Amino acid sequence: MSTLFARCLRGLEWVVAAELRGRLGAQVVATGHREVHFRLPGTPSAALGLRTADDVFLQVASVSGLDHTRASLERLGEAAGALDVRGAAGQVHAVRGSAGSATVDVTASFLGGRNYNRYDIEDAVGRPIARRLGAAYLSRRAGRVEAALSWRVHLAGDRALIGLRLAARPLHRRAYKQVSRVGTLHPPLAAALALVSGLRPGHLLLDPFCGAGTVPIEAAALQHDLVGVGSDVAVAAVHAARSNARGAGARLRFLVADAAALPLAGRVADRVASNPPWQRQVTVEGAAAGDAHRVWQELARVARRGARMVLLVDDSGTHERAIHDAGLAAHALGQVSLSGRHPTVVLVRPAREETAELFDPQGLHGPELAEAFSADAGQAGRA
Repeated sequence: MSTLFARCLRGLEWVVAAELRGRLGAQVVATGHREVHFRLPGTPSAALGLRTADDVFLQVASVSGLDHTRASLERLGEAAGALDVRGAAGQVHAVRGSAGSATVDVTASFLGGRNYNRYDIEDAVGRPIARRLGAAYLSRRAGRVEAALSWRVHLAGDRALIGLRLAARPLHRRAYKQVSRVGTLHPPLAAALALVSGLRPGHLLLDPFCGAGTVPIEAAALQHDLVGVGSDVAVAAVHAARSNARGAGARLRFLVADAAALPLAGRVADRVASNPPWQRQVTVEGAAAGDAHRVWQELARVARRGARMVLLVDDSGTHERAIHDAGLAAHALGQVSLSGRHPTVVLVRPAREETAELFDPQGLHGPELAEAFSADAGQAGRA
């Protein structure tokens, strides 16, 4: 059984844990700051299909006895030099179906104040690993690098976790995303929004602010028998979405439309998942500009009975009145950290259905989402 850990956006740990259990039958061992540790029966290659994680690493070692002083760099270097790096590299090459490790790089992060920086950590670990492998070490001090084997080090408290990336490149880099837009959504976050909405075969999922199409594309990757519809008031955005959908091999429908006046009949949308601009990174255009009430009223109009809507909201408090006036009820599922922003993931339903279960038990990974959210809320309450 392989021991691995997934890295993700802060605030999505519980969604990643749910996908791990529901999709892979993984045993989730622990969750931490932007990390989910798990064990996977059989080959670790199945972890490469995760949609809500930024990246996945083979767990190689945990080094203790570290502090804020530079003496910890020597301790890290000694530990890295004693690792079974050839064995770890062999497992990763077997997953990738490749051979050789001519280059090595390291990405480091840490919590708390220390008398050294991330580059010091990377060099302390990367150089001895490269020597053991007979490979060249590519330091990140000069900028971004792309090595054959990418190692990860994260320090928290007195411990450092060392891992080796399973894939040749980070999982969050989607091959289909060839056309982008300002404010385009991080793919794992888009996948999380779609998953939390409760995907079912045959359901119609709507994204009324689709941009480059990331949310509907990710939803289709999670639930193949989905009817995905995206709309945007910007013609260029719809062109980008259609291009990216073709690259993903996803059969989706994209429309040029104002989110406050959708060309859809009433009561047709089973699910809504979206990242509305709300006048933040992107200016709201059309009838929705400056009036969030019209957006929520339109969503209430097109929502079918039992609908669940999951949206990113920068300030959920400013939307409370508009959501209430539209006959809807909102439940905040927590904040996520994204490029310096801390938007809230909000689940919205018709007010008359407010007492129903938050997560659709018949939806994709529904029971796992409910369990992971409950555990996450309990952990936060104990913190």
